[in-house]
Amino acid sequence: MAAEAATRIDEVHVGDAVVVLMDSTLDGQRFDVIVFADVLEHLVDPWAVLCRARDLLSPGGCVITSIPNIRHIDTIFNLLVRGYWPYRDRGIHDRTHLRFFTKRNVYELFDQAKMKIERIETNYRLRERPKSINRIAKWFALPGLRNFLAFQYIVRAVRW
Repeated sequence: MAAEAATRIDEVHVGDAVVVLMDSTLDGQRFDVIVFADVLEHLVDPWAVLCRARDLLSPGGCVITSIPNIRHIDTIFNLLVRGYWPYRDRGIHDRTHLRFFTKRNVYELFDQAKMKIERIETNYRLRERPKSINRIAKWFALPGLRNFLAFQYIVRAVRW
């Protein structure tokens, strides 16, 4: 994806988010967009990384993230019914996740980084794992159920 992006934009940095963002060679540079696609939940300190990203944004720049929702029905079912934490190789329960977020935690994360969420979209799934039934999940995302069917939040945020 980075190679494709590099054909359309001025500069692409790929690597460990902490290493790339904390590199002093970025001091003084400004970016229009910084993307964390399923990254923040893997970091020891996503708050510090978002603060650094905020400081690197150009005026009008934004951060775009995708963050899994730990409040998904699959988590609730496994904990309450099965008494089990489902470590998996991908998705919400990826065994490499260090941090877990609900929608409320997402708002707090950006608030603590002094960033304003301009837009938040939700990807819904009935099952945590990719299944064809997930195509109809949004039709079941009624008030009271939405937060339990939310699989992932896609966030666009800007500096305060």
